Amino acid sequence: MENRVIIGGQWGDEGKGKVIDALGEGYDWVIRYQGGANAGHTIQVGAREHVLHLVPSGIFREAVRCYLGNGMVIDPWALRDEILALEEQGVRVRNRLHVSSAAQLLMPYHKRFDELREIQRKRKSIGTTGRGIGPAYQDKLARAGLRFGDLTAPLEKLERAAIEHILEANEVLAKTFDAEPLPAKVLAEELVVLAQSLRPLIVDGYSALRGVREGRESALFEGAQGTLLDIDHGTYPFVTSSNSTVGGALTGTGLPARCLGEVVGVFKAYCTRVGNGPFPTELRAEEGEQLRTLGREYGATTGRPRRCGWFDLVAGRYAVGVNGLVGLVITKLDVLDALPVVKVAEAYDLDGERRDDFPIRPDESCRVRPVLKELPGWEKPLGKCRRLADLPANARKYLEYLERSLGVLVVGISVGKSREQMVMTPTGVTA
Repeated sequence: MENRVIIGGQWGDEGKGKVIDALGEGYDWVIRYQGGANAGHTIQVGAREHVLHLVPSGIFREAVRCYLGNGMVIDPWALRDEILALEEQGVRVRNRLHVSSAAQLLMPYHKRFDELREIQRKRKSIGTTGRGIGPAYQDKLARAGLRFGDLTAPLEKLERAAIEHILEANEVLAKTFDAEPLPAKVLAEELVVLAQSLRPLIVDGYSALRGVREGRESALFEGAQGTLLDIDHGTYPFVTSSNSTVGGALTGTGLPARCLGEVVGVFKAYCTRVGNGPFPTELRAEEGEQLRTLGREYGATTGRPRRCGWFDLVAGRYAVGVNGLVGLVITKLDVLDALPVVKVAEAYDLDGERRDDFPIRPDESCRVRPVLKELPGWEKPLGKCRRLADLPANARKYLEYLERSLGVLVVGISVGKSREQMVMTPTGVTA
């Protein structure tokens, strides 16, 4: 099978987990390469709904091995809890899940820093998940953190190292935030216990992925968050702390570019965003609440209501270009079933001037207004559609319009929550 990278094309929450689960059968590996437990992928298998934060979405395909790459920051407490929850549901995890020894450890003090910094920012807060992601990446770049490979050290050495790091963090908590210290000895002892259960999962990434590097094994790369949350290419500073665009798949795994294969973008049939920052097509008041209710738009990680708006072609074209997308999967098309009219942002208006390009400068991105095009809705349920021909004419016209406007084939359409509710269109939707 040809390798694929699955990238979020918007502000995250596009339904990548369902797409990866649907496409994952037959791959040797599903590889997560960036972010941490701030991601939330919701997958429905049969009648049961699963929410994953760290474990790759390929875990529900029995023959697939899953890998957490060196580009991630991983909370070992959260990873332990997620593994146990999956095993309680009858999902076989151990011997299938592998963690890079170079992945960064996310510690309890990272979460505390995250919370306190958001409080300090007040009205300028970013709207983070509070999961400690940014502070953990800060430690990584400062070359000051612990890595998963440290869990394989002699237990006494690990405990001493953990105590040292927690005591250093306590100094910052006291001096910078006037906050209470964390219990260094207790947390270090907990980490030692965690290490003994997680050690069998830890691998040297270069060796573990040798088969992918040499072309003997296939891989599906699982992105977290979305293009517009990328630390370099997103709506800075309202972004995540890692590269959620295609470059993260290289640095987050150590695999060469030739191993990536085709890059597929996942887009909702509309747009959502969690947290603060610019959102040009956002719907407010009753319109936004209607779309939020229809799509059950609440964060899988935080439970916060998502901001909702129309599909944004300007941002979409930007995501296509930044990632080199060769295919699109449109999710949640069924959410629009009841709407008599569907709107799309064709361009932006910036201080009276039409803009067809996506503005990266924060002083511009917060001022643009969408130039909207109206398309007729289909007002028919899509949940039972399995072929392109099953879709109502207006639903097909909407997809054809997106495909032409973005210049990339729509290769898949999600029309419901379950893995079976997919319409695969490898040759596109335009007649």
